[in-house]
Amino acid sequence: MANVRANGIDIEYETFGDATSEPLLLIMGFGRQMIAWPDGLCKALVERGFFVVRYDNRDMGLSTMMRGERVTNASPATAAAPYTIDDMADDAAGLLEALEIRGAHIVGASMGGMIAQSLAIRRPELVLSLTSIMSSTGDPAVLRSDPDVLRAISEPPPADRQTAIARAVKIAEAIGSKGMINEERVRDVAARSWDRNPSHDGLERQRLAMAGSSDRTGALRLLSVPTLVIHGEIDPLVSVSAGEATADAIPGARLLTIPGMGHDLPEPLWPQVVEAIAEVAGRATSTV
Repeated sequence: MANVRANGIDIEYETFGDATSEPLLLIMGFGRQMIAWPDGLCKALVERGFFVVRYDNRDMGLSTMMRGERVTNASPATAAAPYTIDDMADDAAGLLEALEIRGAHIVGASMGGMIAQSLAIRRPELVLSLTSIMSSTGDPAVLRSDPDVLRAISEPPPADRQTAIARAVKIAEAIGSKGMINEERVRDVAARSWDRNPSHDGLERQRLAMAGSSDRTGALRLLSVPTLVIHGEIDPLVSVSAGEATADAIPGARLLTIPGMGHDLPEPLWPQVVEAIAEVAGRATSTV
C-alpha cells in the first residue's frame, strides 16, 4: 500500500498486477475501506489483463479524515454537507493523475458507483469504460430501500473491535446474497478495517455527501462511454429498479441483473462479474 497527495488530500491506495496492463480503478462504497474489495476479485481481474488500483475514499481507512473541512462550492441545498459525490469523484481523478494514468476502466460499487458515474460526467477523458455496481442515479424515486434494512445499517457506530465485527456480520446477513455470504471473510474485513482506522466520524460526512448530491440522470444521458450496470435482483438496500434506471439513463449501457445477488459481491459470482467487466472493457479498447 502507498499514499499520494491528490485533490488537496492524502489518498491511500494499493495496486495489483503489471503497471503496463490496462488500468482499472476500483471505487468502494459508503462506510467501507478499500480492503472491502476482495483480494481474490482483484487477482481475478489481474488474470484478465488489468492493472488494478483500489483506494480508500476520503473519510475512510488511511486517506484524509475531513474533520472540520467544508466544501467550497456548497449551495443552499448542499450546505449541510462538508463535501459532495462530485468532490469524491475529483479525488478519484486526482489519484489517477498522481499515478500518471491517463485513462482507466472505472468500477464502482454502491456509493462508489455514484462516484464512478460522477467521474465519467466530470472527467470523461479519464474514463475508458464505466461499470456501476449495485448503485443508483441519485434520483430518490428509484431507490426503494427496505425500511428494516435501513434501520439495521443506521444503528450507532460500534464502540469496540468485537462489536464492530458482530455488527458487520449482522449487516451482511441483512443486505447480502442469501446462501453466499462468507462469514469468515466478513469478520476478517471488519477486524482489519477496525485495526486500520474505525473511521466512525467519517460515516455521517459520507452520508451527507450522498444526501447533498444532485440527481445525475440528465448528465448520464449525455455520456458516450461503454457502460455496464450490474445489480442484484434481490438487493434490499438499493433495489434493482435503481440499476434499471441507471442503465436506462446511459446510452448503450448493458444491464446485467443477477438472480440471488443482494447488496454485496460474493465469491460465487466473481467469474460472472469479472467476465462482464472484461467484456465492457473490451468494447472500450476496440474503439480506441
